[in-house]
Amino acid sequence: MTPSEREAFQTAFMAWYDEHRRDLPWRQNQEPYRVWLSEIMLQQTQVQTVIPYYERFLATFPTVEDLSAAPEELLLKTWEGLGYYSRARNLQKAAKQVVDDYQGKWPQTSAELEKLAGIGPYTAGAIASICFGEVVPAIDGNAFRVFSRLLKIDADIVNPKNRSIFYDAILPLIPKDRPGDFNQAVMDFGSQVCTAKNPTVGDTELAPFFRSYQDGTLLDYPVKTKKAKPKPVALFAVVIESEEGFLFQKRPSTGLLANLTTYPLVMAEDLQDGESELLMPEEQMTRIEAYFKEAYGLTLAHLKPVPVKPVTHVFTHLKWTITLLSATIAKDSDLAFFPGEWYSKAALAEIAMPTVQKKMAQRFDSL
Repeated sequence: MTPSEREAFQTAFMAWYDEHRRDLPWRQNQEPYRVWLSEIMLQQTQVQTVIPYYERFLATFPTVEDLSAAPEELLLKTWEGLGYYSRARNLQKAAKQVVDDYQGKWPQTSAELEKLAGIGPYTAGAIASICFGEVVPAIDGNAFRVFSRLLKIDADIVNPKNRSIFYDAILPLIPKDRPGDFNQAVMDFGSQVCTAKNPTVGDTELAPFFRSYQDGTLLDYPVKTKKAKPKPVALFAVVIESEEGFLFQKRPSTGLLANLTTYPLVMAEDLQDGESELLMPEEQMTRIEAYFKEAYGLTLAHLKPVPVKPVTHVFTHLKWTITLLSATIAKDSDLAFFPGEWYSKAALAEIAMPTVQKKMAQRFDSL
C-alpha cells in the first residue's frame, strides 16, 4: 500500500472496530494478567465457550500471585473442560516466573514476554500491544486470513518460515497510537466478517481495500496446505470395580493427559507380538489379564467387553478409539505397583477429569 492508502485503511479499519467491537470480559481493562489469561484460554477454544471458564478461573485465582501459589489439583479442576491441560500447567509456570523472576511485574515487550512459559509470538504480541502499547503484530489465524486476503499474500501459512512475510506486511499498517486496538480489531474482523467460509467483507466499507475481493479471489486466500489426518490409535479402557469403588489410573507426568485421572488404559499395540497380528476377542481378554498381572501385579476377574459403542476422541495428531471393558478385583488387592487408587463416585466429582474420561464415563453409565 502507498502511504495514503495505509492511512485510509487505518482510519476505516479503526472506525469499523469502534462501531463493532465485541464487549468481552477481558476488555474491561488492560490489566496484563487478565489479557494473558484470556489469550491462553482462547487457544484452540471459541470465545463463547471461554467466557464462563474465564470468569470462574479469575474468581478462583484473582491475581498472578494466587495462580502461582495454587495447588495443581485445584488448578486442573478449575481448568477442567477446556482441554489441552499443558496450557494450564504452562499458565502456572509463567505465573511463577512473573512472581519469582520479575517480582510480580509483567514484562512489557513482546521479546521479553516470550521468555515466559507457554507464550509464543502471537500471545506476546497481543499482550505487549494491548497492555503496553508496543507497535507489534499479533499474528494468529485471524491475522493470516485477513491480511492474506487484504494484500493477496500467497505464502503458505502452514510453513512457520512464512510468518515473517506477514509480520513485515502488517507492521506498517498498525497505527502507532492504537496498536492494541488494531490487533483486537483484527481478531474481531477475522472472526465476524472475514471468516473462513461465507465471508461478508463486501458488506463493509473495507471492501475497496481488499485486493482479493476486488478481483473475486477472496476465498483463494489464505494459502494453506492440508494437515495430515490424526493417526488412529486403538485402546482398551478397563472399568474396574470393587467394594472400594472404581479403580482409576493417574497418567504419567509427561505426554498426553499428563497427571490426569482416567480409567486404566491399555494400548492395543501393547498386546501384540507382531505388527500385523489380528487378535480374536478371547485372546484380547487373555492378554489384557496378563498385562495387568505383569505390569501391576493385579488379578482381574470377570473381564468382559461392555456392550456399548467404542468411544472416539480426537487430539491434534491422534484419534483414539477406546473399547470399554469391565472387570473386578479383590478389594484388598495390593496397589503398590499400580499408578492410581480407588475412588467413590462422590470423590470423583472433586478431581480434574479430561474430556475423554468424561466421554468414557458417560458411555459406561448409559448401560
